[in-house]
Amino acid sequence: MTFNRLILVLAVVMCHQLWAQQDTIVPLKEVIISDTQLRDFSNTQQVLVLNDSVIGINQASLTSFLNYNTTIYFKENGLGMVSSPSFRGTTAQQTAVIWNGININSQLNGQTDFNVINTRDFNAIDVRAGGGSVIYGSSAIGGSIHLNNELEYKEKFTNELRANYGSFNTLGLHYAGTMATDKFSASLSFTRNSSDNDYDYVGKDGHNLNGQYYNNSASATVGYKINQKNVLTYYSYLFEGERHFSLIFPSETRTKYDNFDTRNMLEWTGYYGRFTSKLKAAYLSEKYKYFDNIYEEDYSYGKSESVIGKYDLLFQINSKMKLNSVLNFTQTKGYGSSLEGAERHIGSASVLFSHSVTDKLMYEAGIRKEATNNYESPFLYSAGAKYRFSDFYLLRVNGSKNFRIPTFQDLYWQGSGNTDLKPESSIQGEIGNEFTIKNASLSVTGYYIKLKDMLRWLPTGSVWRPQNTDRVKTYGIETVFKYNREFNAHKLGLTAVYGYTRSENEDTGYQLVYVPYHKASGALSYGYKRLTAYYQFLYTGEVFTRSDNNSRYNLDAYTTGNIGAEYTFGKTTTYKLGAQVLNVWNADYVSVDSRQMPGRNFNFYFTLKL
Repeated sequence: MTFNRLILVLAVVMCHQLWAQQDTIVPLKEVIISDTQLRDFSNTQQVLVLNDSVIGINQASLTSFLNYNTTIYFKENGLGMVSSPSFRGTTAQQTAVIWNGININSQLNGQTDFNVINTRDFNAIDVRAGGGSVIYGSSAIGGSIHLNNELEYKEKFTNELRANYGSFNTLGLHYAGTMATDKFSASLSFTRNSSDNDYDYVGKDGHNLNGQYYNNSASATVGYKINQKNVLTYYSYLFEGERHFSLIFPSETRTKYDNFDTRNMLEWTGYYGRFTSKLKAAYLSEKYKYFDNIYEEDYSYGKSESVIGKYDLLFQINSKMKLNSVLNFTQTKGYGSSLEGAERHIGSASVLFSHSVTDKLMYEAGIRKEATNNYESPFLYSAGAKYRFSDFYLLRVNGSKNFRIPTFQDLYWQGSGNTDLKPESSIQGEIGNEFTIKNASLSVTGYYIKLKDMLRWLPTGSVWRPQNTDRVKTYGIETVFKYNREFNAHKLGLTAVYGYTRSENEDTGYQLVYVPYHKASGALSYGYKRLTAYYQFLYTGEVFTRSDNNSRYNLDAYTTGNIGAEYTFGKTTTYKLGAQVLNVWNADYVSVDSRQMPGRNFNFYFTLKL
């Protein structure tokens, strides 16, 4: 598809919008969200919703939050260091992170570092398992993580301040404020985290050296209802941090890494009868500096800037059918110490359809095509259905084709980049079963992913270059169990997740490195009036660290857990005191070879709400 055709489609869509403005007025909803595709076109896949209460009892980093609440495995180079996920046995570049409907994976290396995202800056975090490239583009192969800022349009004025202090001189400060009327709504947050991060190694001599870090983040969401048809919303996020990278041996040179990321987006939403129009303009930037010796001023650096235009038109055909067309254009430029000629323009068009045939049966489908001069993009598609046999049992099926584009480093790294690379592509399918009895629910999902043209950096003579080489098949089972019950003044909650994953190189038959066969986590909570206590559990199975699966170098399985309790005082103004014991069993474990994690440590926090 050429850019001219994309422009033609845009013109047609705009005509539809103008015609739609003559329709009857539909009252605007109280709650405005930007990522409406997650709500409207993800019904045949498993979406795990993690709300404010879950965010509040977990640590601030997105790594810790998802590690204890999902089947995603994280490679973390020590506490607070670089962290990358493996979702359903895929790589970090095959997991998409979506900020208010926009894909924010790095244009430089194709992934997101999950330790540079503070969970408390968002009031809704959702995990969508399985393929999602038709909606969210590159990287949504294993799954996608959705960070959303929602706005309410009703009289409201709240302020919340949270402070925590813990072992290793770990300090956290967070402020969140909201102010809203029936026409105006604003939400602001500021977060500061820092730590000396000098923990002792469990069962070994020595302690974590050169691991100190700090980070600051700010988030703002502001919305204004122009009239009964139109609303403007502005989203902004800023992150600035510095990390010294932990040493394996005391004799190593001390290094550090500074990064500064910004995201800004203006959104105009129009409600015109059966049409909902959404126009977005966004600017994203990322910048890093790497000091290979902290005692010297020299550093290497990289930077990318992206301008995104997105038009989304939803047509409510009738009470049971929805048709959604989405046009997107992205221009990205990259700069850096080792990047040359890094620039690309990508246009895409998607069509999504959803049909609730009866109260029991619904299905949805979508297609997407991108156009760019940098590589040949595949035609993407998805389709799924769900059927509720009874109040007890629901069946979901879904299939899709997805992809992951080469990064700037793959294409343009000076002396090593390969401009002839093709995108990775995958065919995948899944079957989900959901069982519900009174206060309990159980979801069991089986999946299969077949990936080709996987990108790997391989030696070519005296240099390493990226090549499309591997074919990988991944299959497994995910289960999610939830139980909640209230009786008198008591509240009991139990959540447990388990994942079995096989991710194999088809040529060798070996399991991919850093993909455990087994991972399980869960949480048990009990509340009585103003007191809440909870226990979190995490088990990670043995992992391979060598591509030939040499067991000599395997990382051992480990089990760890956290306990905590909090008590709330006050009525209109509330005060909350909490304490946590992290790694309560003092487990000796690593998630990356030779990168020791901390033993038992403590955290205390105070929250004021008014």
